[in-house]
Amino acid sequence: MLKLTAADGHAFEAFEAGDINAPRALVVVQEIFGVNAHIRAVSERLAGFGYRVLAPALFDRVQRGVELGYGASDIEQGRTLRAQITEAEALQDIVATAAAFAGRPVGIIGYCWGGSLAWAAACKTDKFWAASGWYGAGIAAQKDLTPTCPVQLHFGEQDHSIPLTDVEAIRAAQPGLDVFVYEGAQHGFGCEARASYSRKDWELAELRSLTFFAEHLR
Repeated sequence: MLKLTAADGHAFEAFEAGDINAPRALVVVQEIFGVNAHIRAVSERLAGFGYRVLAPALFDRVQRGVELGYGASDIEQGRTLRAQITEAEALQDIVATAAAFAGRPVGIIGYCWGGSLAWAAACKTDKFWAASGWYGAGIAAQKDLTPTCPVQLHFGEQDHSIPLTDVEAIRAAQPGLDVFVYEGAQHGFGCEARASYSRKDWELAELRSLTFFAEHLR
């Protein structure tokens, strides 16, 4: 774990993966379950494609070392922790993480809460060259923001927390974005630890994300 400091003085940790000298970088943004085994595995896998990867522990602002599973009590605890952190605070940590790459091309990819934060970071900061947001339930509420970098978004057709009307509203507000909907997929389809995991949809979404970053992180 790498120790970092945000602009407001908050010290936090970030899981690190990949060659420290890799020419391009990614910030991986957690779900509401902390930098758990899934997020660490995602970071290691993406690093294998030639990236230096950092996954900031956003929950360090209220509780350090959080690693939750995906049961009902974990979801409740994750929501409680997330409610104590403002978007502005999370973005400070994300910006500090991007700064740790010392100017190399950096993208951001986030899942669930992290998907919403990836969209916010793409619109409310100028630190990223590209952003990929997976099933971010908070994106529709901020659909009219203007991105500062290329963005692609991924949603499950059967995501009960993100109705297709929200997805269509995002498409209407952002006609220049690549917005992908995966038929039959549910919320969290990219997480192998969830019952909603869909390997075929995860593989396609990750391929699209990697192709997207290869194009824009030059």
